[in-house]
Amino acid sequence: MAEKQVNESRSGQVDLDAFDRKILSVLAGEGRISITELAGRIGLSKSPTQARLRRLEDSGVITGYKALFDPIRLGLDHVAFVEVRLSDTREKALAEFNAAVMKTPQIEQVHLMAANFDYLLKIRTQDMNDYRRVLGEHISTLPHVASTSTYVAMQAVKETTLADVI
Repeated sequence: MAEKQVNESRSGQVDLDAFDRKILSVLAGEGRISITELAGRIGLSKSPTQARLRRLEDSGVITGYKALFDPIRLGLDHVAFVEVRLSDTREKALAEFNAAVMKTPQIEQVHLMAANFDYLLKIRTQDMNDYRRVLGEHISTLPHVASTSTYVAMQAVKETTLADVI
């Protein structure tokens, strides 16, 4: 059987068939599944499943494997969303800000926005005192930060991963 080539569009999107999508769906929920079990679940033999998995990894569709943790059981149940306005939004300043946020582990997500502020950050800490420390020592000192506004989440009503979307 000739190996299927992964086709990538100019936007970087990869064409996936039904078997590829089944692989992603299973792995999203069970990242530690064996190749044999995965093959059985998607309806292919082991060799083609392994080849497809390798292609999905090589093409960058699968970027890695990791464990998911319950943040509440780890004592990290304080979630705040922070609007960040920068003093400079030229490409160099954005790149400097982007590089700096990667070094702050309490920042779970960073989104460049098309809004009346520049970035939206999701911060996870132990409690309000811990958040205030992170805000003062880390977020406010990031390059080009002019101002911040904080919104504290009272409850997570819905949190999904890509596994829930595929």
